[in-house]
Amino acid sequence: MKVYKTREIKNISLIGAKGAGKTTLAEAMLYECGIIKRRGSISAGNTVCDYFPVEKEYGYSVFSTVLYAEFNGKKLNVIDCPGSDDFVGSAITALNVTDTGVIVIDAGKGVEVGTQNIYRHTASLKKPIVFALNKMDGEKVDFDNVINSMKESFGNKIVPVQFPVNAGLGFNSVVDVLTMKQYTWKPEGGEPTVSDIDAALQGKADDLRANLLEAAAENDEALMDKFFEEGDLTDDEIREGLRKGLIDRSIYPVFCVSAEKDMGVRRMMEFLGNVVPFVDEMPAPVNTAGEEVKPDPNGPLSIFIFKTTVEPHIGEVSYFKVMSGTLNVGEDLSNMNRGGKERIAQIYCTAGQNRVNVDQLQAGDIGATVKLKDARTGNTLTAKGCEYTFDFIKYPAPKYSRAIKAVNESENEKLGEALNRMHEEDPTWTIEHSKELKQTIVFGQGEFHLRTLKWRLENNDKIMIEFIEPKIPYRETITKAARADYRHKKQSGGSGQFGEVHLIIEPYSEGMPLPDTYRFGNQEFKMSIRDSQEIPLEWGGKLVVYNCIVGGAIDARFIPAIVKGLMDRMEQGPLTGSYARDVRVCIYDGKMHPVDSNEISFRLAGRNAFSEAFRNANPKVLEPVYDVEVLVPADMMGDVISDLQGRRAIIMGMDSDSGFQKVSARVPLKEMSSYSTALSSITGGRASFSMKFSSYELVPGDVQEKLLKEYAESQEE
Repeated sequence: MKVYKTREIKNISLIGAKGAGKTTLAEAMLYECGIIKRRGSISAGNTVCDYFPVEKEYGYSVFSTVLYAEFNGKKLNVIDCPGSDDFVGSAITALNVTDTGVIVIDAGKGVEVGTQNIYRHTASLKKPIVFALNKMDGEKVDFDNVINSMKESFGNKIVPVQFPVNAGLGFNSVVDVLTMKQYTWKPEGGEPTVSDIDAALQGKADDLRANLLEAAAENDEALMDKFFEEGDLTDDEIREGLRKGLIDRSIYPVFCVSAEKDMGVRRMMEFLGNVVPFVDEMPAPVNTAGEEVKPDPNGPLSIFIFKTTVEPHIGEVSYFKVMSGTLNVGEDLSNMNRGGKERIAQIYCTAGQNRVNVDQLQAGDIGATVKLKDARTGNTLTAKGCEYTFDFIKYPAPKYSRAIKAVNESENEKLGEALNRMHEEDPTWTIEHSKELKQTIVFGQGEFHLRTLKWRLENNDKIMIEFIEPKIPYRETITKAARADYRHKKQSGGSGQFGEVHLIIEPYSEGMPLPDTYRFGNQEFKMSIRDSQEIPLEWGGKLVVYNCIVGGAIDARFIPAIVKGLMDRMEQGPLTGSYARDVRVCIYDGKMHPVDSNEISFRLAGRNAFSEAFRNANPKVLEPVYDVEVLVPADMMGDVISDLQGRRAIIMGMDSDSGFQKVSARVPLKEMSSYSTALSSITGGRASFSMKFSSYELVPGDVQEKLLKEYAESQEE
């Protein structure tokens, strides 16, 4: 393979809803440029893209696949992305390292929720997009209806470059209004016959070309002037206008294809090679120092590892983008994230599991290498003198979680290693070893996401595992002031143990006045503050402790031990064993013994006094509440709202969003455990949701009683 210059490279993501035909389109693109000799199929399990065992088992893409296509003197780096929302991390990664997104739509289904979701990601990243209407040979294809629904969803930026002559089962011809030619294919697809437009179609072609010319001219003042003066533009001028429109997202060109029959694919590839932006025409990425880093082949060398896989007979494969400079085989680079050196012994361009050795890659290009010592996904490797570090990929918050454990406890260490490796391959699989819940929690984007992880652990790593519903990280707090004292006394020969602590606790809130006077029954307690400490808690909230001891009742050296006792109970609350938060404590009296008092005595006395006071302070359990947004077709909104209300949700609002309805709600985490599965079941997979932590709120009284009873029973056991 020749070395492609930065101005000859285009980086493209194939994205869209599940089942739209992205992998089949990628297969046709590779076939058209001769990278593969025959096209595989999803049903036969022999595509270049879906080559991992789990993908063959499930019949859909789980990982993104990095491909290259040499076409008309250009190098197209293409990343085929999974369509399922559960595997959205791959699409987000791909969009961050490519410059243009080709959104594939099943022409028979039109705009789906998955289409909307991926479009939002392209919008947030400001990426140019091209639409490919696939499966034009489907039974229920109505081209005009699909275009209208696209305009309803994405606005008047939708600009058809082509329209089908005969959409539906007999599809074999399109009219292209950029070239003003008609393309017709034989049943086997491939190279078309190019002819003049049929007279009966000329009027529609003229109308769509006028729309295309106007859209192209709007992006350049000189082109606009010429268009108004002459009423036409040359093909090159149209392409230039379209390129500028793509870059600022004012134009969304639409193509018609049947990827399975290889019809329309070559013409779309010509457009990708001729019109979509080169890597150096897009806004430059920014490094962690806030500096723009242009893809300059003569600049300092830096590469960013965006994907890692572990493949049989090869081991770890690291996929990277050359951010700046020129990478040569044998280069020694520094890992800016982990330290250490890495030698790039081999460089590959990949088409799925097919690899071609190359000697050099210039800025903007995408490649792979193997057997790096300590490099991970998200690491930046640089040549001597270059200090760049990149961290521009932001993944969505998880939506589904399960506690995980090995069926055979002796395999827990092996399980931990496998989970860490799988997180490298898909960063949206995240693992947390929760000290609070005493569980290992795996987070993902949905049930299918975690089911895939389970399949791989059991079939690839031979580790049998089980999923358990994770415990909820409740919090405990108090709602009124209370007083307690406790004496710890123990005598068992030799020196004993003695410590007595008197304290008052009350709810803490930011900005509250210093403690002064408290009244309990007929007794009044006046506080005289000697010193204080404010302890921010890892799990949120604070513990504030005031030393109000007078007259030396407790020596100052024992105060830290008392605070440790308080923290013991803050870490394991008296009600449910959950973390406690937002409590203020005044230690105002106590007793000590000249011989038997020691730190452990006062730690135990402080802990037990705090427990007693906590129970008398009208304690409450708090639960995590999440902001949830559901995107759903209008005809299913009633069912979705009804289901949410059954989950103790508070509906915050409803809004229309590009042809769909968006429902906003606040829902307790406890009720979201299997929501992704339930939502899919209710809507037939036509809805999606996102969730983000909002706050801790009081649980209802009946829920609190149930939690206290369950905790008491577990303690008895």
